[in-house]
Amino acid sequence: MNSGVDPQRVRVEIEARSSYRIMSLAGIRELDLTQHFLKKFARCNKARIDRRTQHMSLRLPATDPPAAWFLCALPFPWEWHRNAHLAFEYAPGESWEGNAMVPGLKVKLTHTWPIFGWDEHSIPAETPLRRSRFHRTCRNWQFGWWLRMNRMSPVRRPWMPVTLVRTDNWRSLDAVSRPRGH
Repeated sequence: MNSGVDPQRVRVEIEARSSYRIMSLAGIRELDLTQHFLKKFARCNKARIDRRTQHMSLRLPATDPPAAWFLCALPFPWEWHRNAHLAFEYAPGESWEGNAMVPGLKVKLTHTWPIFGWDEHSIPAETPLRRSRFHRTCRNWQFGWWLRMNRMSPVRRPWMPVTLVRTDNWRSLDAVSRPRGH
């Protein structure tokens, strides 16, 4: 029996067992590697997440999937070693369940697969900002470099300003790079 639900639609179920100050899920389409934290994902789709909710079930469109999705959750009170992160990519028919890097944030993925193996070593040694502790220890920045080096994700050119536009699919703001004068 067909329930009318697209079987290839990405599903992300999140169970938060800890309190989080920030929780974000970004579908990465473009990177700005001059930035760290969430600013690094120059053009992305952001799903609505309520950090105060213990159980969440998100359905994300599988048509035109981003290069990867990245879940970032910073605990309250903040402690670097308790930051929860999970990168994953579209993988029809696959599923995975586990912790987002640290215990306290359990995630179940449907039609996606986690990306592991990224860390501080993902940042090229010759990258000048690698010397900055704020950049080097930022897991979003670490994954951004992994994505750039392993999936050749586009990097936003510094001369392209970012314009915020509302999108219907996500009901949130999506950063879109536009050349000057357009």
